[in-house]
Amino acid sequence: MPRRIGILTGGGDVPGLNSVIKEVVYRATENDCEVIGIRRGWEGLTHLDHGSEASRDKYLLPLDRANTRTIDRSGGTILHSSRVSPNQMRKLPEFLKGETFPHDHGVWDLSSHVLKNIERLRLDNLIVIGGDGTLSFAHWLEKLGMKVIAIPKTMDNDVQGTEYSIGFSTAITRATAAIQRQRTTVASHERVGIFRVFGRDSGFTALYTAYVTSLRCAIPEFTVDLDRLIDLLIKEKRDNPSNYVMFVLSEGARWQGYHPEVLPEDAYGHRRKPSVAEALGTEVAGRSGEECTVSDLTYDLRSGEADFVDKMIAGTFGNLAMDAILEGRSGVMTALVHGCYTLVPIPDPSLGPRMVDVASLYNRERYRPNYASKLGLPIFLTRA
Repeated sequence: MPRRIGILTGGGDVPGLNSVIKEVVYRATENDCEVIGIRRGWEGLTHLDHGSEASRDKYLLPLDRANTRTIDRSGGTILHSSRVSPNQMRKLPEFLKGETFPHDHGVWDLSSHVLKNIERLRLDNLIVIGGDGTLSFAHWLEKLGMKVIAIPKTMDNDVQGTEYSIGFSTAITRATAAIQRQRTTVASHERVGIFRVFGRDSGFTALYTAYVTSLRCAIPEFTVDLDRLIDLLIKEKRDNPSNYVMFVLSEGARWQGYHPEVLPEDAYGHRRKPSVAEALGTEVAGRSGEECTVSDLTYDLRSGEADFVDKMIAGTFGNLAMDAILEGRSGVMTALVHGCYTLVPIPDPSLGPRMVDVASLYNRERYRPNYASKLGLPIFLTRA
């Protein structure tokens, strides 16, 4: 029987994370297990100086029923988060400078230090909640011998092996509400409304937002013809008695001839790009003479309390993770497959993100979601 379980949240926050944490703590305490919260994601295990009380206070949070009783009523994560990847560190913590770690092209691998901290914390199991980046190291850590259970979360819904990741439903709920609110302004001024949502590599968030708001959309998986897109938008605008039109696109959307400037890398090796929505707005205005209203919805989608779907799935995933631990399982991820709860292997990072099946889900002529032929599909309309 495990006696000491670690839990961490990594990457971008999403609503529903606290529901997972609470369910894990409640189930663990029912089974005489202690839960240690690792704060700030993988940073908590790379930057933890076990000999420093200040460092332990900064990165460790013992969890019990008292301090998790109400956390599911709010969004974000009480454990906080970071985008640190222990085997792709671009800078060593100060207290580790002078020590020897594998090093290649300016990147350090602190896997050995993470394992040492896990051993010092006497963790029997580790529950990791995150998206592709966070789970890629979870996959590696399990290969190094640590008992790891993964739980997928991302507003992009792009984790391999599952039809659903925590945060996706709330993201669509938030995007839909924002678009419906702004409809009155776009209509009042008779403009072209352009809405940018998350999705650097996968277009699920834009596609499903368009699906429920009856809008056209652009996704990273398909390169649109800009002239055709603008013709469709302007015709729809002029055919509308209120003389306006709205459009949603992923942050990674592209069209023929679009080559966004690549900005410098951030501290974690991610290259930022200018807003694709602003670029599209400039093209539409320049080619059609129509005035555009551009709205970036991205960070609003991950704020606030989780909706019903995310609360239900998050809580269930937390309990599935504890089921797996109590059964002695490791190297698995909670998932929805064919619409049913299950456990699958932690995805191999080499698979990359899960992508939209353009042929079945996206109308490449009209730049809209496909609405026909959904009989027999799971609730989220695509199979893992």
